Order: sequence, then structure tokens, then C-alpha cells
Amino acid sequence: MKHFYQKGIAIVLSGLLIASLAACGGNTDNTDPTTATATIDEATRPAATSTSNATEATVKKLSEADITINETIENNADSEHAILADGNTASYSNTKVVKTGDSDSGDEADFYGDNAAIFATNGATLDLSEMVVKSDGTHANAVFSYGEGTIVNISDSYIETSGNCSGGLMTTGGGTMNATNLTITTSGNSSAAIRSDRGGGTVNVDGGSYTTSGTGSPVIYSTADITVSNAEMTSTASQGVVVEGKNSVTLNNVTLNADNNKKNSDKSSYYQAVMIYQSMSGDAAQGTSSFTMNGGTLNNQNGDIFFVNNTATDITLNNSTIVNNDTDGVFLRAAAAGWGSEGSNGGQVNLNATNQEINGDMIVDDISVLNLYLNDKSSFFGSINSSGNAGDVYVELSGDSEWILTADSYVTSLTCDASSIDLNGHKLYVNGVEYQEGTASTGSAIEFTVSSSGGHGGDTPPDGGHGSGGTPPAKPD
Repeated sequence: MKHFYQKGIAIVLSGLLIASLAACGGNTDNTDPTTATATIDEATRPAATSTSNATEATVKKLSEADITINETIENNADSEHAILADGNTASYSNTKVVKTGDSDSGDEADFYGDNAAIFATNGATLDLSEMVVKSDGTHANAVFSYGEGTIVNISDSYIETSGNCSGGLMTTGGGTMNATNLTITTSGNSSAAIRSDRGGGTVNVDGGSYTTSGTGSPVIYSTADITVSNAEMTSTASQGVVVEGKNSVTLNNVTLNADNNKKNSDKSSYYQAVMIYQSMSGDAAQGTSSFTMNGGTLNNQNGDIFFVNNTATDITLNNSTIVNNDTDGVFLRAAAAGWGSEGSNGGQVNLNATNQEINGDMIVDDISVLNLYLNDKSSFFGSINSSGNAGDVYVELSGDSEWILTADSYVTSLTCDASSIDLNGHKLYVNGVEYQEGTASTGSAIEFTVSSSGGHGGDTPPDGGHGSGGTPPAKPD
């Protein structure tokens, strides 16, 4: 990984009431929470293609009818579970689980598993295979792993939730969730298919299909360390992925289709496929997050590809196909929004691209930072801050990488070989001085820092979940 210097802009994240994009505890939009419902010059850039490095035919999609059911377990009582593993080892297979009933406490449900259809806690190990899990209550997560040492293994199963604040897979308090070849659909608001909350944990998903259609319901809402491989993910109203605070998402050979077209918050006017931010709800620790995409395809229908706000992040892209079907959207926007303290709530980004094609502009506002590393024959067709000088930006090209400008661009510092940059009839300004095509340049990356202390009392997120701030919480008596 590139060594980067840290910019002395400490992000002091404030206690605005943020609807933490994932937090079910609040709504970040003016919309009714109960309703689930810089242009690049085309002549100089290659046509966008949606050819995926992931083979969609290999994705195993299950329907309820595909699973043989030998037993049905139902529970319709508020705040109860259909299956509970409490400190023990248990296994279920070929079982249908039906959960109705609500939780009257969002925190109890989101943090501690209240009202989940299937719940494991206190160091339990729960093995599930060929399951059908359906819930239609509010705060009725389907499969929940809570607490250090708790492990849920689930495979070859179908999961469907229809209530608000009801995720497919939910992990909190340091729990572990291992999932293989699942089909998950959620239709409620604030109901990510793969979801975590306060205390976070570890989530590993391999194979399967994951779809959301509710407002504020990305496919992944991460306040944990979440890795998804060889899967297909689709969001039809919300972001594809949201990472909050000092947490991570890694996608390996994944096809992600995102269509963020409904607002769950009035704190930002932008739509995006991937949002990385800090809500200040107190649920996600502050620090540098990460988003990694190895191979696979990201198809975006509306707005920007990446939006970074009120946090620092490392974005790593390795030979992925990334297509923005919205010609008005940008590739990366690092900018202030309604989360955090005004004047110090921009985005701070290290974007590392390896053998990667990037099509689209980048916008870095005057309180944000970007270090862009183009490695190993990467190509960037776009502009940076085409409207004029704004935030601090460092660009480094190596390994026969190339930047072809599609508009005038403004950066703070530049490292490149003489043949790395094609101005394409435009102008590039480096710290206010016009760059001369065909010359080498040596510059320095931009420093940035983010407080590592937890946030306090703030807003709510896009999925209506919470986060993973500090020590995983113990369930109160």
C-alpha cells in the first residue's frame, strides 16, 4: 500500500442529529419512513461496457420452492424468536421459519437481537442449512449473530423480510456470520440484506443473490468487517453499499447493481452507488474505513459512484469494471454534507487503482482531500475539480498508467513520468502553475487525520441501522 502523509485537518465530527444512514432509530429524509417505496468528452474516452469479471451464470439463486422442508417453526409474539441458540451448539436443516410480531424498542432489536426470527448469542454456534426464513414484523431481522464468540453458519437458504428495519443477515457486538449461497430479498425501509450494527463483528458471504427494494436499504450496511465474494447484489431504491465509520467492505468477483433514487436523508442532495461516511450517532468508531473491490462489476444507474463525507477512507480498486449509466454523475465526490461539524466534515480519500480503468470526473471540495494513486497500467479518463481549485489533491501515476483529461483540472501536487498525462486539449494546473505536457513531475501526498475516538449523540444513517462504536456493548439486564 502506498505510504501517505497525513493532512493536518483533524475531522472533528459533531453531534448533529444524523439519521445514521443505517440507523433504524431515525429517518434522514423528509419522506414518509413507512413508505417502502461534469460530463466526460465521449469522443476521447472509451465506450463504457458492463462486461463483468464475475460470471453471473455461476451465481446460485434459490426460491422458496427449491428447498425441501421437513419442519416448520413459527413465532408470532412480539420480541420473541422462532429459533434461539443461547450459549449452546445447535443445528437446523430443511426447516421453514416464520416470524411475525414486532419489537417496541429499536435499540433492543438493532443492537441486541430482540424479535429476530433466528437469534444466536452468548458464544453459541448455530449451523443452518437449506432453510427458509420469512419475517413480516417491524424490527424483525431474519438471522442475527450477537456477541464475541458467537458464530452463525448458514448455507443454501432462502430469506425474505418485508417489515421496516428488518435486515436479512444481522451481526452486532462482535459476533461472526458466515453465509454461503443464500438468496435474500428485503422490501422494508432501513432493511439492508447484509447488515451490522453497534459493536460490529465479522461477516463472510460467498455466493448467492442479495436484493433490496426499500428506502434506506442498501444491500450492505457496514459497521463491521464485511467480505462478499462471488455474489450478485442489487439495490433498486438505495445505495448498493454504505460503510460507516472505522469499518470495511471487501467485494471479490461481485456484480453490484445500484439504483439509489429515493432519499432517506435531507442531509445530502447527492445520490450514489457507494457511500462512505461517519454519522456521529455514536454507533461507529471514528477512524479510517476501507472499501475494496477486486474484479467484478459495479453498475450504477443514478448519481455518483463514490461519495465520501465526514470521514477518511482507503478505496482500493483492482481490475474491476465500473460503469456509471448516469452521464451527470461523477466517479468520486469527496465533500461536506449534513453529517459532522460544518467546516471540518469533508471527505478524505486515498484511492488506489491497480490495472483499473476509471471513467468519470472527481470533485473534491475545499475541506476535503484526495490522494489518487494510479498503478500498473491503470487509466483515468476524466477531470479533477474542473470548476477550479478547491480541496487538496495529489495524483501519482506509475507502471505505465495514464491520465487523459476531459476538462481543465486542478491539483495540489503531481508525480508522473513525461508520458503519463494526455492533456487532450485541456489544461492541468498543479498548485496554481500550468503543467506542460510531456514533462515529468515529482510531488508529495497530502496528509490527513481523523480522530479515533467514538462519536456521540448524532444523526441517523441511510439504512436506518446504527454502528460499531468502541467496545462491543453488553446487553443490559
